[in-house]
Amino acid sequence: MSSPSAAPRITQLRAEITRHDELYYRKARPEISDFEYDLLKSELAALESSQPTPSSSARIGDDRSEGFVRTRHLQGMTTLDNTYDENELRDFHTRILKLTGRKAAEPSPVAQTPDGLLFSLDPASPAPAAPEEPLYTVEPKVDGVAISLTYTKGVLTRAVTRGDGEEGDEVTANVRTIRNLPQRLEDAAPPPLIEIRGEIFLRNEEFLRINRLQEEAGLEPYANPRNLTAGTVKQLDTAEVASRRLEIVLYGIGHSDTSVADTQTALHARLGNWGLPVLSHFWTVRGIEAAIAAIHELDSLRRALPFATDGAVVKLDSCAEQRLAGFRGEGQSARKLSPRWACAYKFAPDRAETRVRDITIQVGRTGALTPVAELEPVLLAGTTVKRATLHNADEIARKDVRIGDSVLIEKAGEIIPAVVSVLLEKRLPNCEAYRFPSACPACQTPVVRAEGGVAWRCPNPDCPEQLLRRLSHFCSKACLDIEGLGEEMIALFVSNKLIRTLPDIFRLRAEDILPLKKSGDVWAANLLAAINTARTADLWRVLHGLGITQVGAASAKDLARRFPSLEAFLAADELALMSINGIGERTAGFILSWLRTENNRQLVAELIAVGLKPNAPVVTNSGTAPLTGKTIVLTGTLPTLSREDATALIEAAGGKTSGSVSKKTSYVLAGEEAGSKLEKAQALGIPILNEESFKALLTSLPPHVQ
Repeated sequence: MSSPSAAPRITQLRAEITRHDELYYRKARPEISDFEYDLLKSELAALESSQPTPSSSARIGDDRSEGFVRTRHLQGMTTLDNTYDENELRDFHTRILKLTGRKAAEPSPVAQTPDGLLFSLDPASPAPAAPEEPLYTVEPKVDGVAISLTYTKGVLTRAVTRGDGEEGDEVTANVRTIRNLPQRLEDAAPPPLIEIRGEIFLRNEEFLRINRLQEEAGLEPYANPRNLTAGTVKQLDTAEVASRRLEIVLYGIGHSDTSVADTQTALHARLGNWGLPVLSHFWTVRGIEAAIAAIHELDSLRRALPFATDGAVVKLDSCAEQRLAGFRGEGQSARKLSPRWACAYKFAPDRAETRVRDITIQVGRTGALTPVAELEPVLLAGTTVKRATLHNADEIARKDVRIGDSVLIEKAGEIIPAVVSVLLEKRLPNCEAYRFPSACPACQTPVVRAEGGVAWRCPNPDCPEQLLRRLSHFCSKACLDIEGLGEEMIALFVSNKLIRTLPDIFRLRAEDILPLKKSGDVWAANLLAAINTARTADLWRVLHGLGITQVGAASAKDLARRFPSLEAFLAADELALMSINGIGERTAGFILSWLRTENNRQLVAELIAVGLKPNAPVVTNSGTAPLTGKTIVLTGTLPTLSREDATALIEAAGGKTSGSVSKKTSYVLAGEEAGSKLEKAQALGIPILNEESFKALLTSLPPHVQ
């Protein structure tokens, strides 16, 4: 494209990218994937370079927003160059050799370790690689929100978002709610003043939990963990932030009054020694080919990681060589700078082409109607995908998804299969625009949508599909855990009009259920015994089972600690709810709305009347509870205990669980297929428990706790 003809496209691309920057950085609601955004940036950069006076499109976004104090970084936060091409990594390596004064190594059969991959950090067994080849570190690129933490004399005093690179929004109060972040460095003589850089993120399981709550509330689900993390960090309600269980990982330094480390590898170790959460996967390798091999290894591991990662970051290991390489755009503001000594290699998204067989509607337990694309089965990221969420009616209309369409799908945030786009060139002539149903497919009640809302909802509380979902949730393992009352059996009872409400579960009699199954007396006796046991389930399980919007297991436990009975919960007021750590204003509003609804109050009264007497949380005696003040990390699969059961035992014994290993971890409870957490614990000398030794540790509990 000649320079004159390129001008209109450059103008168009700049406007389009600016719009997407606004959606991504300020609103945390992008409309396109990172891959599509990067393609736009690459096209613009190529066109700009063809101009008589090239201008650079290289810049970082600006995440500053209203409601927060803007604070300057002591040292600017730059942005990384990125690529999807391994040959561009090799070009990066060639530039590093020139910038650091090294010479390219001659090919040698001993240029790598025997496995061709890793450089041993053990000085007794150095890597047999050519000395001209520089050391690189390879780290997972966590798909979260960049943050800069300031520690003054070892104490956390400030947390600031990247902003425009020079100044960002101060979010200290929100960051203090992150449970795996220590407020004080474990160091007798910490640097007087230091900025530590890292990434805030949400675990995949937490993302899915919050999205379930969103959909139950009739709200639009979040597209991916990064969007949700960005929105959470900028919440003005710190209690709401705390309820979402953010986590953080640290990997870099901005300003420091004193020297911290002379290599990236040593920095990683130093951060861990300070008690800070660091990357669980970290490679130090010699030469770019070994770095590429490490990236391949990360690619094979990343789908099993508990957080979203969209690539790898390759850095020169030597800090002295980093200073030699310097920054592209030096002399300009931080927003224009990018380190020449680091590069991000991004994984192209896993996508697959398939066909939409049908669009079906799921009715949730709160009545929200969720459309789902029923797909021709297709292999995607190692799993066979048959269904993909379409979120809501507006999303179907925006993407113009029709039955019979050929579509591209990918796993949003590597978690949820989603339709990316319709392949319009393959659309068949008879494909008609989808019409969202005007009536509930389960009960034919006209659906409604709240003003400003995105979800259509069935308003009929007696809708059979809603009833089935409510009952299934109440009886599920996550709630009352009534063995034998799965969805299929509940559907059988509902169809025979034996169960219409939650209290009806406790009204079941042997003579009612015996005719439903040929297996007879034993089956009926076992089921009724399980139901009877559930009458004294833990109070938090009952509160979780009630299906109150935004009240998951963690919030239910917080409520149970504050209100030790169903009667006390019914009497809860706004002041009492807002005093609970972990219950934000939004969640409190949903709880109050639920409590002020007469049908809900009558439901709880009926549950009490049929003999539901849930156990209040045990208040452990700090002098006798064996795990008081202890933090335990769970990893792997235990022989007989589920993760949920193990967590309950830990909490009953006065302890708490954490998702990451640090020097503050008291024990690691490890089962089969324990991974990097176990390795890190062993490296730090943290005691390792198996299920047997864990149970032995609990034997000192007083009788009422066991």
